[in-house]
Amino acid sequence: MTLFIIGLGLHDAKDITVKGLEAVKRCDVLYLENYTSRFHASKEELEKFYGKKITLTDRQFTETQTSKILAEAKEKNVAFLVIGAPFSATTHIELFLAAKKRTIVVKVIENASVLTAVGITGLSLYKFGRTTTIPFQNEHIASPYDIIIKNKKLGLHTLCLLDICGEKLMTAREGLDYLIRQGLKKDERVVGCGALGSPEPEIQVGKASAVVVKKFPQCIIIPAELHFKEEEMLDLHR
Repeated sequence: MTLFIIGLGLHDAKDITVKGLEAVKRCDVLYLENYTSRFHASKEELEKFYGKKITLTDRQFTETQTSKILAEAKEKNVAFLVIGAPFSATTHIELFLAAKKRTIVVKVIENASVLTAVGITGLSLYKFGRTTTIPFQNEHIASPYDIIIKNKKLGLHTLCLLDICGEKLMTAREGLDYLIRQGLKKDERVVGCGALGSPEPEIQVGKASAVVVKKFPQCIIIPAELHFKEEEMLDLHR
């Protein structure tokens, strides 16, 4: 029997790969993580598309009920479905390691991630430095802005992911207001991204004080010095 860790992609039910869908069809038990990102398909829509029941899991369930998931994988084919790419969160790496320690067969099926989807902005993926997340509880947290400063000194762009708390999604505006409070200049050029992976992603380029992403918010990018081709691409989104 096998534990499948399957990336679902970024947008909706049809973003799963053919290989991923074939694995889902073989599985007896399906878990869907519900804490690293949000999807444009509900659990019910996914169940209809797959033709199978799905159990939603929060981070606490995944971390505390690992033994339950692995016990099932000893007897059945179990799918652990991840929005985006399979290892977008360290919790999923822990699940993989725990399964290996129990000599459970694990198969990982990859998919798109926000870490690569930002390439649509035209910013070179080779020029991104350390990624950071802006948390909701950020009153005494300075590390996201510190990472931006360190990346800039190295000539690297910074990808800032936006926090999720239950059903609440941090907006690009909230994230930028936090960075401005930390010291980011209001006229700093930034890129706000929403609905990446969808047919109509939203990319906003402008001053940190003015950028507002109206669609499903995902991330903010603070660019470093730009190549002329990067400038040309960003000009399309002004």
